[in-house]
Amino acid sequence: MLQRSIFHTALKHFFTGGPETRRSLPCGLLCAFRWGPGLFWHRSKSSLPDVRERTLVAIKPDGVQRRLVGQIIQRFEQRGFKLVGLKMLQASQDVLSEHYCNLRTKPFYNSLVRYMTSGPLVVMVWEGHNVVQTSRTMVGHTNPAQAQAGTVRGDFSIHVSRNVIHASDSVEGAEKEIQLWFQAKDLLDWNCWDQISTGEL
Repeated sequence: MLQRSIFHTALKHFFTGGPETRRSLPCGLLCAFRWGPGLFWHRSKSSLPDVRERTLVAIKPDGVQRRLVGQIIQRFEQRGFKLVGLKMLQASQDVLSEHYCNLRTKPFYNSLVRYMTSGPLVVMVWEGHNVVQTSRTMVGHTNPAQAQAGTVRGDFSIHVSRNVIHASDSVEGAEKEIQLWFQAKDLLDWNCWDQISTGEL
């Protein structure tokens, strides 16, 4: 009842106030006016079983240095995924050692760690239907020479050792990587308005 009262009070001000009043209202409230008061407080339940699947995406030092962060984020937003975690950081050798634990015996491991600690990274958690597999497709082949045009690596990468971006390769791997790079308090569970239309079959 309180939420409905708040909605109708705001609605009254919307129609009786001038243009300045309408411009001052939050975007979400304007969406509620358009779609009705139910949307304003109702959290939709998607019929897609894995709509809350999450993956870790990291823009590597070369991607940050080349100022590609905005363009890469835009691709994931335009695809319809929801950003639930984001931070810029200087990676420690301890975290990288855990992240690349399966590569420790490789001859290129030390140079990989030097590269990954050479500058800041932008690390993100994206949520959405089939986000792990779709993100891998969007990112493209590890070797830019084999990455298709239209993928992040196909469009931006120069060399296999400078391939701009990382994305988790499995749901299980994503869970481990997210726990490694983020604390639970750093991840936001928020309501995205367009999921009402994109998360229902």
